[in-house]
Amino acid sequence: MKRTKNALILAVIILLAACTSTKKKEQTISLSGAFALYPLVVKWSEEYQKENPEVRFNISAGGAGKGMADALSGTVDLGMFSREILQAEIDQGVWWVGVTKDAVIPTANAANPVVETLYKRGITREEFRDLYIEGKYSNWNQLAGIKIDLPINVFTRSDACGAAGTWAAYLAGNQEDLRGVGVFGDPGLADAVVKDEKGIGFNNTIYLYDLKTGNKNPGIEVIPIDVNENGKLDAEENFYDSFDRVLAAIAEGKYPSPPARELYLVANGKPAKQATLDFLKWVVTKGQKFVPGAGYVPLTQERLDEQVANLDK
Repeated sequence: MKRTKNALILAVIILLAACTSTKKKEQTISLSGAFALYPLVVKWSEEYQKENPEVRFNISAGGAGKGMADALSGTVDLGMFSREILQAEIDQGVWWVGVTKDAVIPTANAANPVVETLYKRGITREEFRDLYIEGKYSNWNQLAGIKIDLPINVFTRSDACGAAGTWAAYLAGNQEDLRGVGVFGDPGLADAVVKDEKGIGFNNTIYLYDLKTGNKNPGIEVIPIDVNENGKLDAEENFYDSFDRVLAAIAEGKYPSPPARELYLVANGKPAKQATLDFLKWVVTKGQKFVPGAGYVPLTQERLDEQVANLDK
């Protein structure tokens, strides 16, 4: 009799533990993917937990390619994604919600003597293509109007990522077309340029500017884009001195798109977990108030309404 009673108690304990484990799993939201979106998702998770302390988050960066792969395989609830979604990914069943905007910006080492000249003439889209895809230039003095004899060391991303995909799309190519020494991750690429006076690269805005001061991070400088390709950097094209001005230029369409782009949270089909859906609904409604302070551009109200409608289907 005693043995039977003990067995019943043990069964109840196991059942309760299983129920508790299931409940925790249902209240845990896992995300992986784009470095571009990672800081904002962390901020959102912190603010969301203040209102919903029972919800837990597991968040890891690793590149947009990893976010998409993890989402489609069901390894995570949501992938953080930072480039245009391809038809092949749609065919695999990807479902997505647009959550904010930022941009990819070309960079150079701040000590590079050519920077002063670049802020007078800018670099055109075609010149960037010749640098990054065609491989026509290896020295700055090969570009019209630049007399400085200095080699160009090109850096790109080694991981499948939205920043490289978006930058390549601006240059009418794919990430695989980009030349240069491959470096993993947004922080790694910025660091590579900072450590090499001859280096050029590209970064998401949040890794180029200091969020607290609004200034560019030490050791890195913007290569300004000559958008209208008139051979000089006009006043309306020169908005890189502060983070606020860059974000305003993205919002107003003064900075070209691409390399400005929308950022997404993706999943393998519409999420079934209620905790995930509730979080997404919060992100595109109440959570938008945290977007500017985190260093991103809010979506228009019309675009946000479209995301809410997508969630309500």
